[in-house]
Amino acid sequence: MSKPTGVVVFVSAMVVAGAVAAQGMLVEAAANKVIQKYQTASCDQLKTQKSEPPSAKEKIAMDLLRHDPKARVAFVDQISRSRAEQDV
Repeated sequence: MSKPTGVVVFVSAMVVAGAVAAQGMLVEAAANKVIQKYQTASCDQLKTQKSEPPSAKEKIAMDLLRHDPKARVAFVDQISRSRAEQDV
């Protein structure tokens, strides 16, 4: 592999790695928000919040979870781990 090609491959790999890390952070933040929401809100508050339109960040997170099975699995796993910790 020539030096310029190697640089392009390296930069591409770093961009992909950064995107994956950012996606992981987004999934983690979304899961933490859901966990906190259901731990602290009353049923009446949840009912009121359900009628509110989602924020831009929530829309992005929902689209990611709809279209990425791995992100969906990570999201559900994080919520289930939190639930298991509460039961202990």
